[in-house]
Amino acid sequence: MRTWHEIRRFPLAVRLLLVNQLGVNTGFYLLIPYLATHLTENLGLSAAVVGIVLGVRNLSQQGLFIIGGSASDRLGARGVIIAGCALRTLGFALFALGDGLAVLLAASVLSGLAGALFNPAVRAYLAQEAGERKAEAFALFNVFATTGALIGPLLGSALLLVDFRTSALTAAGIFAVLTVAQALVLPARKVEPSGGGVLGDWREVLGNRAFVAFSLAMVGMFTLENQLYLLLPDGAREATGWDGAAGIVFLVGTVANLALQLRITKRLKSRGNRARWIAVGLGVMGLAFLPPAFAAGVVPVLVSALLLYLGIMVASPFVMELIPRFGRPELTGTYFGIFYVVSGVAAALGNTAVGWAMDTGESGGHTWLPWVCCALFGLASAGGVAWLYRRGALPVHTDPVRERSSI
Repeated sequence: MRTWHEIRRFPLAVRLLLVNQLGVNTGFYLLIPYLATHLTENLGLSAAVVGIVLGVRNLSQQGLFIIGGSASDRLGARGVIIAGCALRTLGFALFALGDGLAVLLAASVLSGLAGALFNPAVRAYLAQEAGERKAEAFALFNVFATTGALIGPLLGSALLLVDFRTSALTAAGIFAVLTVAQALVLPARKVEPSGGGVLGDWREVLGNRAFVAFSLAMVGMFTLENQLYLLLPDGAREATGWDGAAGIVFLVGTVANLALQLRITKRLKSRGNRARWIAVGLGVMGLAFLPPAFAAGVVPVLVSALLLYLGIMVASPFVMELIPRFGRPELTGTYFGIFYVVSGVAAALGNTAVGWAMDTGESGGHTWLPWVCCALFGLASAGGVAWLYRRGALPVHTDPVRERSSI
């Protein structure tokens, strides 16, 4: 009831974007986790070709976040969000209807480009529309995103009992509904010119050393978040011998998120500088990986998952709140876009290191190695943010009046 009351206090645009994120994650996780299996088992593609198809989708998204961010600033976030959802509709429909390599690559490019468009645009719109209540808005955003990440795989598993095409068309249908809903309901906002060219905007943002340093420090958060889909499910399966054990990890996170996210954010918001809580959250995320490193069984893995989600709940809303404060409000989308490019590339390298630690630990009998590696990532990121905070390099948390300006 408290969460519902908090949602109703936000304007219609924010409420729609929260529902949008629920739908986005439901549609995404309904399809993408099962795509590799479809490509190999149903279409008979080689592992190399499957890697190319999946890699193209990831590269199209990670590499083009900066385009989505700049488009949001210059064309307006509303149109970019709608365009992104429409492209995701088309991309997912192509996965359902095509089995040739050219069609699959086109579907991957469109699906990735869609994410590159609406991800920074949604966050820029949400940051501007929420005003002084950014932290609460992004806390609710996490709740809806986490819930969608649980519903999606469950729905996908059920639809796969029919066939992959049904699953893909359902995912495309979800994005089609989101496209129409936002076109009809999401208010347009006047676009304030940034006063320079796109390249000038990029130079301004990349020239903000504190922002770039903060983005790099977030490598721990993104690397460890990704372990919800790699190391933790693998640990749950190893501990139980049951493939479905991975779902318990997401269930633990969703229940904790629904019960605690908004309470944690509201409580911490009034207690000290946000940057300090970001560092604390990153530290908790790192420490979350120690129980499975020193104790076997499913309980340490679930404790790890719970602590990881708690760390994310502490840090993530304040990270999202902090990003727009590094620069001019006219460049909010660009800041979000570049943040996801920088941290995404860094996290990809981090995931490579974790994968190496998993392989090395398994072959050498050192099962603790990947868990300790993740703990070090989290603690290093916490230390980086704490160092930037002590140097006074991070924006203060007081909200200027300009935050109500339109995007």
